[in-house]
Amino acid sequence: MTLIDTFFNVDVFVGVFPALLRGVINTLLLGVLAICFGIPAGVVISLLRLYAPRPVRWLTIAFIDIFRAVPLLVVLILIYFALPFVGIRLSAWVSATLAFSLVMSAYSAEVFRSGIESIPKGQFEAAHALGLSFITTLRKIVLPQAIKLVIPPMTSNCVSMFKDTSLASAVALPELLKEANDAQAFFASPTPLIGAALIYLAFLWPMVRLVTYVEQRSKLQNSR
Repeated sequence: MTLIDTFFNVDVFVGVFPALLRGVINTLLLGVLAICFGIPAGVVISLLRLYAPRPVRWLTIAFIDIFRAVPLLVVLILIYFALPFVGIRLSAWVSATLAFSLVMSAYSAEVFRSGIESIPKGQFEAAHALGLSFITTLRKIVLPQAIKLVIPPMTSNCVSMFKDTSLASAVALPELLKEANDAQAFFASPTPLIGAALIYLAFLWPMVRLVTYVEQRSKLQNSR
């Protein structure tokens, strides 16, 4: 067996391509769900972290610290395998979406917190002098500016989230890596894993370039 026959077997790749395609769709869907749930939750958590009463702030700090410190795989396993012991049974899809969303919300909360804190306090004071309420000031003045500042790091977090979806194979969710592992066992060939790696590269590399472009554009705008 040559290197090409072992790792880049065209016949094996053609045979597993439909399964890999299903895995890609599930990977993209899981990533999009985690981002769609995690980012809005992160905004809310960051606002509670900054402006809620002290006990609530302590709770949000604990939430952020825990879900940033604990590995995502551990969170996923605890939700899928531990919750049934207390009578809560969730499917692989729900468990994975919940785990990824919780972790995404924790990281997003810190990103948004730093963005909001970078807005000069004088803008709050000026808005108050104009008679604007605190909620209106946040919604129309502070958050729009903060969102522009946090776009580069949030884009990077989204790319990382899509890569981390491979961990969902631990709960037998049929995402790309799970399909590749099953195909590797069936064909007794590492070609499916190489195919999965190439597919990851194909849809993540443009996202990585997008992150670089957004960061450069953000630096250019800030320097003006």
